[in-house]
Amino acid sequence: MAETVSIVIPARDEAETVAEVVRCALLGAPAADVVVVDDGSSDRTAAEAEGAGARVIPSLGRGKGAALWTGVRETTGEVVLFLDGDVTNPRAETAAALVHALTVDPALVMVRAAYERPLGDQPGQGGRVTELTARPALALLFPTLAHLRQPLAGEVAIRREAIEQVGFVDGYGVDVGLLLDIAARYGADAIGEVSVAPRAHRNRPMHELRPMAVEVLRVILNRAGVPTAGATPHERPAIARDPLRP
Repeated sequence: MAETVSIVIPARDEAETVAEVVRCALLGAPAADVVVVDDGSSDRTAAEAEGAGARVIPSLGRGKGAALWTGVRETTGEVVLFLDGDVTNPRAETAAALVHALTVDPALVMVRAAYERPLGDQPGQGGRVTELTARPALALLFPTLAHLRQPLAGEVAIRREAIEQVGFVDGYGVDVGLLLDIAARYGADAIGEVSVAPRAHRNRPMHELRPMAVEVLRVILNRAGVPTAGATPHERPAIARDPLRP
């Protein structure tokens, strides 16, 4: 692993899971700078993350995208690896596989985790928002990306030279926004997938998933040039053009 690695984990009120996510990240990429961006937590997320070996950076509670942007802005690794803080069965192999897949293939600028995830009580490829919103919308509007199994995956390795060139949607639409923007800039062939073990998140009730689905669909439609009711997604500027960058 010749390239330096920064691991960014956004987390809000994930005290029960974040420490194990951090430990697995450190096992999978021992030399990495592991950063947890605490997005306005009201529990012991920051303390648990720090105790597990992460560097904790506070954010302002403005959503996942803003937290990821903050983490990228405050790190320097040539490879940036995003991991979710709410995974209940994290594995060290996930971090190792994503970083390895990106660093061995110079044609790739982004490598995404592909995994199976339960749908309710049944096995399935992805979560409910993925299968019912993201994948159908991508198949219709961005067919060159329709083959991706997990377009909303929070486990993604990206070259810094690429991630600093695109904006970050503040909320849950950030994952698909980064996917579409990287594809538009570098081409769909610059995006790879690597299969990892099945995984589980903290399950969210339907009243939380509905606004997430709206955010995801709004970003996909925005990138396709389709107008929608309501405000356009709020975005952080590309870090390479951020005048306040340290």
